[in-house]
Amino acid sequence: MEKTVFGFNQSTSLELLDIARKTLNNVVGRSVAFNKNETDNAELHKCYGAFVSIYCKNELRGCIGTFSSNVKLYEAVIRMTEQASKHDYRFNPINPDELNEVKIEISVLSPLKKIHSIDEFELGKHGIYIKKGFNSGTFLPQVANKTSWNKEEFIAHCSNDKASIGWDGWREAELYTYEVFIIKE
Repeated sequence: MEKTVFGFNQSTSLELLDIARKTLNNVVGRSVAFNKNETDNAELHKCYGAFVSIYCKNELRGCIGTFSSNVKLYEAVIRMTEQASKHDYRFNPINPDELNEVKIEISVLSPLKKIHSIDEFELGKHGIYIKKGFNSGTFLPQVANKTSWNKEEFIAHCSNDKASIGWDGWREAELYTYEVFIIKE
C-alpha cells in the first residue's frame, strides 16, 4: 500500500476513522462497543497534533483540534471528536438523529514550523498558526479551498477572525506553518 508523507496506509486511515466514528456514536448517545485502548497499530501510537471536523449535509458542524505532539494520535482523535461533536461554541451539538448524515474529517498535523515572512507560506498547502501574547488562531490549509482569499487575506482573516488581534495584527505576531494529512469518510 502507498504511504503518505506521514506514513499512513489505507488500513491505518480506516482504523482512525473507525475510532472517530465509534467515539462520535458513543458521545451522541448511540452506544457501540468500543475499547478506547484497543488499537495495537504502532502508527496510531505515535504523537501528532490533530483536528477533527464534523460535517452534516456538507455543512461544518464542529471543528476542534490540538497542536500538542505529546499525545498519541488515536487519543487525540478521540478527544477532538468528543469536543467537536458537543463543545464547538459556534454550533449546536450533534444529536442522534443526525448521525446517519454526519461525515468525519481528520486532519493530522505535521510539526509547527516558525516562519519569518509570509513568503514562506504556501496557500492551500500550509495551515497558518498565529500567536501574539495570549491570543492565537489557526486556519487549516483546506480553508483556502473554501474561500477566494489570496495569501494575505487568508492570514489577515485568521489574525482578525481567529486570533482576535486585528486585520494587521499578524504583522507583529509569531507565525507558524504546518501541513496536514486529511482522512475523511
